[in-house]
Amino acid sequence: MKHSLSLYWKASSWLLAFLLFTPVLALFYEAAAPTGDIFTHLLNTVLVDYIVNSIILIVGVGVLGLIFALPPAWIMANCDIPGKKYLQWLLVLPLAMPSYIVAYIYTDIFEYSGFVQIFLRESMGWQSASEYYFPDIRSMGGAIFILALVLYPYLYMLARTALLEQSESHRLASRLLGCSPFQSVLKVSLPMARPAIITGLSLMGIEALADFATVSYFAIPTLTTAVYDTWLGYGSLNAAAKLSAIMLLVVTLLVTTEKYSRRRLKLFQKTAGQEQKELLKLSGWTNYLAQGWCWLLVIAGFIFPCIVLLNYAIDNFAISFNTQLMSYALNSLKVATGAALFAVITACLLGFYQRLQSTLLASVPSRVISTGYALPGNVLAIGVLIPLTQLDHGVNNLIMSLGYDPVGLIFSGSIFAIIFAYAVRFSAVAVGSVESSLGRISPSLDMASRSLGCTPARMVSRVHLPLVRRGILTGFLLVFVESMKELPAALLLRPFGFESLATWVFQYASDERMEQAALAALLLIMAGLIPLILLNRSLESNQR
Repeated sequence: MKHSLSLYWKASSWLLAFLLFTPVLALFYEAAAPTGDIFTHLLNTVLVDYIVNSIILIVGVGVLGLIFALPPAWIMANCDIPGKKYLQWLLVLPLAMPSYIVAYIYTDIFEYSGFVQIFLRESMGWQSASEYYFPDIRSMGGAIFILALVLYPYLYMLARTALLEQSESHRLASRLLGCSPFQSVLKVSLPMARPAIITGLSLMGIEALADFATVSYFAIPTLTTAVYDTWLGYGSLNAAAKLSAIMLLVVTLLVTTEKYSRRRLKLFQKTAGQEQKELLKLSGWTNYLAQGWCWLLVIAGFIFPCIVLLNYAIDNFAISFNTQLMSYALNSLKVATGAALFAVITACLLGFYQRLQSTLLASVPSRVISTGYALPGNVLAIGVLIPLTQLDHGVNNLIMSLGYDPVGLIFSGSIFAIIFAYAVRFSAVAVGSVESSLGRISPSLDMASRSLGCTPARMVSRVHLPLVRRGILTGFLLVFVESMKELPAALLLRPFGFESLATWVFQYASDERMEQAALAALLLIMAGLIPLILLNRSLESNQR
């Protein structure tokens, strides 16, 4: 019985890993096919521009993200300022804002026909754009600003956590050696937090490269928009697969560079987290500057867009609140719930298998599944569509060989494709959450339960599951919210006539009718606040 259970767990884990890795294999298989005329044309004309724009976008978002995230991360970890209790979690809230919604709002306000430029022309007596200079929001710089504004919380959370966990003795030693507070930050605190900073920058770079709606709205040709246009515009799946393979290689290069850069960096802090940290008391202009910078980020990234959306929603409530909205919200709930359930079941199965086996080989399925998170949405859509289409053809051919009528596209032409795509991409989030919870369970509990006669299945149900339920819930919520907001995969894989809140908001905003989609956008933002609040509580409890 014990042997059969272990075999079942092992087979299920490896089968799931292979299933969720299939889109990556299918993508490279399609990309390896003979090159068509379309890809050759792209290679000879605009492919270099796509790659250069993508690199500029990633680097720009990373640099601006450092400017946005590191000062508040250090302030929240080391300083005592008024309002810190609220600021430390308010600074995370821009992550709940879909980037394309923020882009539409700021474009509506700062473009030539927007409120700001109209006010400047009326107050200064200017008659046309030729009489003054105003930065164009629909540009590469505007896209970098918008993406950095909504993605900086990735870096902020990781950097803040790393700074909180640093030993106070290192800072005191640097001060005794003659370093000023600013020099102590540059020479001690930030270098010690380098792994967290680089990880945060990598996450920002991956998300910036995967963004479709913002760069599409700003008419910036990147690899992401190239995949979408090549597939739907030119009808060439092969060329789109080749572009997707290039994107995947760029993402892999980012992740590999991040890991290689800190291969020899090891930090050990004996008393980290056990000391009473002495917070710096800011006063005068430094206090005002610190508060002003933190509040400016919160207002620009969350409060201001929410106020604008709320105003739109109130003015257009009679038009926005209808049966369509409820239907699209229900569609989003179905897809997000299905993907979240699949992800947490997968995470539990792989996590418990790795826990029970405790071998290097047992960790391979989890690592294989985690590669899916690096796939941008439109790249993932191509990888998912290829095997599901082949599966549909196989099923229909089998049914026809038995003398029955074909059933149609039951996999690639239904919401199953979207749920499977979300599960491929976001299962890594659930796996990380469950593994983190399992890692905090002492091995002595396993030995004690086994000595009391518990079988592996009973140990999992009576010991592990109750202790990791918070990690399971956190993983479920994170996957749920990410699935609610995911746009490129939904646009490319949705069945005919299927709309979700994300696709509905994108279509209305693309038609310059953001006011009518404001209520749906607020629902998406509210869904994104739940895991952020839970995550912040977790950080605060760990700090205590």
